[in-house]
Amino acid sequence: MHPEAIWNKLSARWRVYRAPLGFGIRVTVAAISALLIAQLFALPLHGLWVVLTATMVTQLSVGGSLRAGLEYVLGTLGGALYAGIVGVLIAPANVLTQAVILAVTVAPLAFLAALNPNFRVAPFSAVLVLLIAGQLGEGPIESALTRLLEVTLGCAVAVIVSFLVFPERAHCLAREAAARVLDEMAKDLPDILMGFFQRADPAELSRIQDRVGATVVELQGTIEEFKRERPLSFTSAPDPAPLARTLLRLRHDLVMIGRASAEPLPIHLSEDLRPTLNRVEAALANYFRGCALALASGHTAADSCAPQEALDACGLELAASRQREYAPLSASQLEQLFALGFALEQLQRNTSDLERCMREWVRSPGKNTARTIADTAPA
Repeated sequence: MHPEAIWNKLSARWRVYRAPLGFGIRVTVAAISALLIAQLFALPLHGLWVVLTATMVTQLSVGGSLRAGLEYVLGTLGGALYAGIVGVLIAPANVLTQAVILAVTVAPLAFLAALNPNFRVAPFSAVLVLLIAGQLGEGPIESALTRLLEVTLGCAVAVIVSFLVFPERAHCLAREAAARVLDEMAKDLPDILMGFFQRADPAELSRIQDRVGATVVELQGTIEEFKRERPLSFTSAPDPAPLARTLLRLRHDLVMIGRASAEPLPIHLSEDLRPTLNRVEAALANYFRGCALALASGHTAADSCAPQEALDACGLELAASRQREYAPLSASQLEQLFALGFALEQLQRNTSDLERCMREWVRSPGKNTARTIADTAPA
């Protein structure tokens, strides 16, 4: 194999696994740092909870670590202090009393965790305070304060390591997640439109829609990390929320088209519409791929004229078909055409919104840090 080809293949592999490898290194550094700090302060159990906290709080991005650290500190603060107070008021005399204390402590904290995700670790922290305090010879309040100190120290280690060791910014992850959404839409659009010409497998259509939906959910999760990271970041990258909303609407448009294509069109009608729908498919797929590459590379976005012209032409053809074929078509077939026409109208609006979002993201200062879809796709 030519050396250049080998180098290109190795470079592509590195880009695929760069983020996971960086995450693995960050978690390792956080765990070792937490252990050394715990040993320095001679914390109980060899710093077990400091190391566990640092390991659990370190996330794929800086924003994710900030969010996890805040949730962990809040949950520990609420759970440990509440358990410490209950432990002082009710001294465990036997197993039955201990069970009552656990019930009184865990039940309200679990209810609070169900209402507010920030307190998800509160029941866990409360159980640790109640059951470990006696084993270490600590009182409930002392145990609660010690657990809070250990967790805060572990969170601090995780956040600092996330900032300093191969930092992964949430806005870069948002770019890549949005690019994957568009790439998935471009890949699945032909299969969705094919249902108008031949009977499609409902299970396969459902899997296609689920794949697109999963990429949108991944993008929305990255946005939450971006919100945590942005106040402490020096980047002026645009807010990804409008882009995520636009992609979610585009996904809904594909769902509408998929539902409309559940039954094939009559042969005479499908033959008339096939050339127009094929042009729409090609234009949209190329546009989505172009936008995906533009998001990942930071270069000029794909031109939106091609999909708009193809969608306009298809809308006119559908309107003419409804008039021309009105008598022979059944009510369900007319409904199918109206649904397709409505979905194409929504696609026109949403691709225009996507173009506006693309202009914001392409001129973002962080554009050089992203990776192309071809580079991030497994070989």
